[in-house]
Formats: sequence, structure tokens, C-alpha cells
Amino acid sequence: MTLRPIKKHNFNTVYDSQKVFRLILTAMSNPVAAVSIKEYADKLYGDCPEFMAVAMTLLDNEVSFGACENRPFFDEIASLTLSRRVNVENADFVFVIDPGFMEYAITNAKCGTLADPHESATVIIRNGGGPALRLSFSGPGIDDRIDADATQTVRDAIAMRETRDFEYPQGIDFIFVSDGGGLFAIPRLARLVE
Repeated sequence: MTLRPIKKHNFNTVYDSQKVFRLILTAMSNPVAAVSIKEYADKLYGDCPEFMAVAMTLLDNEVSFGACENRPFFDEIASLTLSRRVNVENADFVFVIDPGFMEYAITNAKCGTLADPHESATVIIRNGGGPALRLSFSGPGIDDRIDADATQTVRDAIAMRETRDFEYPQGIDFIFVSDGGGLFAIPRLARLVE
């Protein structure tokens, strides 16, 4: 009898990560256009498999991540990705599962410098349910403006980001992930149109 190792996850760190990465790129280049990572998140177990799929795609030992919540979940991310967990202020990627920590994360996330705008953070936020709001966006990648249904979490995150008053090309990018595997992005230069 041959014993096979028990795998905690069925997520393939090469092939599935590539597919999720392509979906994230699609979302980043098409602001507020939703993609689904459900197929890949379903291969992961535990709390927030959608967040884990994004983490296993974006993180490695070359980048750092921060999280406001002190949860074993983030220890598992560090263990699986070999990424360094650091303070939010120094993190390349900031994960926000509990919207109660969103303001702290957005206020303290690094925004790059004028000389090195690429040294900014990407903030990944859990997009909880709730009533849909009709929001309009403008900016690069959007012809004139685009209307999209979004939650109050999205509206609040954008409002918080705009209070930081970044000088171009500084800023922070957002990725919103829902429990059902929906994912969309709002890059740093996309703005809410009232």
C-alpha cells in the first residue's frame, strides 16, 4: 500500500496562478469590469478562499503584504507564499477582509513617490454584499465614463482614497473581491464621477 501525501489545497501554484493572474490583468486594464475567479477559489479551503487565490497569485518571496487584522489566515498566506508580512505602511499588497479596517489600510497604504510611483501599494478589499449603488467612473481605460453597480464598500473606499489627494502619478490601486469569486479593479487614476 502506497501512502499519498494529503494536500490541503488543490490549487496549482503554477497553472492556476497564471490563469488568475490573467484575470486580474483583465480587471486592471478594464476598470470596474468584473471577472470571476470562482473556479480557482473553489480549489482552496478555509476562510476566504477568494482572497487566498489572489494572495497565491500575487505574492512570493520578493514582495511583502500587510493586513490590519491579526488572524491565522494571514499566517497561512505567509506560509504558502513565502511573502513577508509587514506593517501596512510598508506593504506592497494590503489585504482588508473586515471593512472596519478599510480606512486605516487606505490612509496608511504607501502611494509611491513622484520619482518611483511604482512603489505604491495595491489594496485588496473584501467586497461585502449589500444594496447595489449605481456609480459612474472616469479615467484611463474608460471611454468618457462608465456606469457600474457597486456596493457602499466600493464607494467608501474610493472616497477615502480621494481624501489623500495624490499628485499624479502617485496613488494606490484597488482590487475588490467578493465571496462568490467576483473580482474587479479600480486603478489609481480611475475616479468616481458624481
